[in-house]
Amino acid sequence: MRNFEGEKYLEEGKTAYGKRADIEAMADRLTERGYKNIVVIGIGGTWAEWSPVVHVMRHYTDLPIYLENAAELCVRTDKRFLTKESLVITASASGDTKEILAAVSMCKEMGIEVAGFTKHPETPLGKELDYIIANPCGDCEASYLLFFMLGLRLLYNRGEFPDYVKFADQMANVFENLVRIREEFEPRAAEIARAYAKEPYSIFVGSGTLWGETYLFAMCILEEMQWVRTKSVTSADFFHGTLELVEKDVPVFLFKGEDEYRALDERVERFCRDVTDKLVIVDTREYKLEGIDDAFR
Repeated sequence: MRNFEGEKYLEEGKTAYGKRADIEAMADRLTERGYKNIVVIGIGGTWAEWSPVVHVMRHYTDLPIYLENAAELCVRTDKRFLTKESLVITASASGDTKEILAAVSMCKEMGIEVAGFTKHPETPLGKELDYIIANPCGDCEASYLLFFMLGLRLLYNRGEFPDYVKFADQMANVFENLVRIREEFEPRAAEIARAYAKEPYSIFVGSGTLWGETYLFAMCILEEMQWVRTKSVTSADFFHGTLELVEKDVPVFLFKGEDEYRALDERVERFCRDVTDKLVIVDTREYKLEGIDDAFR
């Protein structure tokens, strides 16, 4: 697989999973501290990585959970939800994302403690955090795992996600699964790259737990790193503007998930099959996760 070091990836996965005890200890401390709501702060890729975590947490709890864009939060005039009784969580792999730092500084000025993730304690963000998990591995998969373990451990402590221990135990298998899935997908990935790398414009569609990654892939991977022109849109919003740009020769990439939003993905699929000759569907249901229950997919 091009530019992919499998052994390094698995070692970094072990390092990330090895943070489990630290994450659980932090969650337990935060639970003991107490809070009336959770405010998660991200921007760009970190907002996208927190998106499915917040989405899933809301399935299990009626606790108010806010997912805020760091830059918007700093200029937002209505901050009544953000108080000393809030549990504020953030992340920056590099530790120097300026909008995250500004939001954390604002919270500290308000007397609000902040918990978060960064690559090591000596980053600018690390020095500002009251509760910190340091992880040197910056891959998205590692971030998803760390964030899910924290979020679901918090719910476990509230009696709202009793299967947390089983979930966390099974996540020890996730990185091996992801390497195998990469290997399975590689031939198709090569076909997609050959067919669409030079397209002047592509549309990326997703929903629910996959929306954050759809948005991240289109913006952070293709636009930022590859200078590829994209449009990312949710399956729900697709029919309120974007459908007008779908023509016979316009590529549409649809990421089909497995949650309650799948019906919205299928509606997009039905439309696009009739309109474009360049529909690419990636359906997570087609990929097996060995040693992981369906309930945790």
